[in-house]
Amino acid sequence: MTAAIPSKIEDYALLGDCETAALVSRAGSIDWLCWPRFDSAACCAALLGGREHGCWSITATDSSVHLKRHYRKDTLVLETEISTSQGMATLLDFMPLRDQGSHLIRLVVGKRGHVAMRTELVLRFDYGSLVPWVTRLAKGVHSFVAGPDRVILRTPVPLRGEHLKTVGEFSVAAGERVPFVLSYSPSYMGLPEALDASAALTATERFWRRWVGKSSAAGEYSDVVRRSLITLKALTYRPTGGIVAAATTSLPEQLGGTRNWDYRYCWLRDATFTLQAMMHAGYYREAKEWRAWLLRAVAGDPAKLQIMYGIAGERLLPEWEIPWLPGYEGAKPVRIGNAASQQLQLDVYGEIMDTLHQARLGKLAARDAGWALQIALLAHLEEVWNKPDQGMWEVRSEPEHFTYSKVMAWVAVDRAIRSAQQFKLDAPLSHWKRWRAHIHADVCRHGFNQRIGAFARSYGSEDLDASVLLLPLVGFLPPRDPRVRSTVEAIERNLVKDGFVRRYDTGAAKDGLPPGEGAFLACSFWLADNLVLLGRHRDACDLFERLLTLRNDVGLLSEEYDLRARRLVGNFPQSFSHIALVNTAYNLTRESCPARQRASTHNRRRIRA
Repeated sequence: MTAAIPSKIEDYALLGDCETAALVSRAGSIDWLCWPRFDSAACCAALLGGREHGCWSITATDSSVHLKRHYRKDTLVLETEISTSQGMATLLDFMPLRDQGSHLIRLVVGKRGHVAMRTELVLRFDYGSLVPWVTRLAKGVHSFVAGPDRVILRTPVPLRGEHLKTVGEFSVAAGERVPFVLSYSPSYMGLPEALDASAALTATERFWRRWVGKSSAAGEYSDVVRRSLITLKALTYRPTGGIVAAATTSLPEQLGGTRNWDYRYCWLRDATFTLQAMMHAGYYREAKEWRAWLLRAVAGDPAKLQIMYGIAGERLLPEWEIPWLPGYEGAKPVRIGNAASQQLQLDVYGEIMDTLHQARLGKLAARDAGWALQIALLAHLEEVWNKPDQGMWEVRSEPEHFTYSKVMAWVAVDRAIRSAQQFKLDAPLSHWKRWRAHIHADVCRHGFNQRIGAFARSYGSEDLDASVLLLPLVGFLPPRDPRVRSTVEAIERNLVKDGFVRRYDTGAAKDGLPPGEGAFLACSFWLADNLVLLGRHRDACDLFERLLTLRNDVGLLSEEYDLRARRLVGNFPQSFSHIALVNTAYNLTRESCPARQRASTHNRRRIRA
């Protein structure tokens, strides 16, 4: 089999069943599929290698084929229109929500004339390393087994083996439907039940439309927000409520580079933004489930708090490299697991405390739920807050006193004080207030650099970092404080390139990695949020609308944007980017916007109001 370069990152669409996900290219090839969970080993890994590492294509055989695709309105059902000189058909790709078993369905529907088609299935378990044993169990039923994993393909199309592939040709005429149902089950259990593709399509569309129909409007950006909310729901592991950072691993932050990480886990750093996005969109059930996941994940010894966990709250996420996968467009290494899970990152304490405070404001749980754990976490934070850490960007160099880390230590204490006062919870308030004041003074003294007129990346540094855009958003200083205003202006001058924000100068800052990456999309949304708070509404709208142009044809964003190549880079689709999009859209279209509510240290109104 001849290797092929995978499609551009922005050429993929997401399929999902709220437990795992697949990526399908514009050409109709599924190049990434992990079963049975987001973080399971991929059985289609062509995204990080070639077709020999696993993929599934359904294509027209006519070389004059023209393809056009979109998601069916308010669903995660992808419809690709296939036009040839002989006719037209549509390919519907979707994953039904699980009842019994997990399924990926591809349904070819004839629209006009006849369209000659070919399917080619290459399953390779364990990230492309294992060729399964293939057997024909009955007419139209094929089994693929390797160790503990089994996939069943049911289709009326006659299939045959060819060079370790499963292939078949067929033709679809107007009015005809040709289904392909791919189902996963452990190899040591019974076969997954057969599924009627048309009935599953109806049920899947109904689920997504009912779900997204509950969302709150966002003015002129309502359609954009709904698509991002569907994406976030698809990246949610339904059994636990955890939300993965992305559906993929090792898509590079720089094309051909080594900044390749596994993002199929749940980051505490995303917690407050996620909770706010869900509550402002009207999804209190999902927000409640996310909060419950958070409390379960961090339960235990406060000294062993991690920055990320597995989708069920797993703590052991050892990082290793796959030698047989060449990486996306040659970007190596391909990493599984994430060693950053063991780093000290002080900002997560602030995220936990802020999330639980916002949850109390939203009445997601009893007012004292988790309070004992919060007190224990604060007691540990008091011992470590003045230590250097790896910062929110998870640098792999020596620890530093990162400004944002210290600010979030302040947030942790501030939100604990506010919860205790507003909800009459037992707490050493006098001590906490002195501690809060001490951290605030420390950050203002050491974090603000007079020479550059801005809060710096770390104490004693003259480097800028987009993380400090969050200072007014978390309420550390008023948005119109001269130090905040000058910091925003310094970032606009020095970190904005071609209209988008970089995290920091990777060439100047020592982060333990080779320099070079794209503009970090969440940072650009944060700048728009700051512009809203500064009263620069038109500038904020202009930036937001520039960011919207980076979405691919089906409304998806990755982590970063390569300014030189004009391409999306980084893991895809990225929940943090879509969370930031949702919050900024509400900031632009609501008077009581998320940024003002989180920024106000005196806001006692409930978010639901």
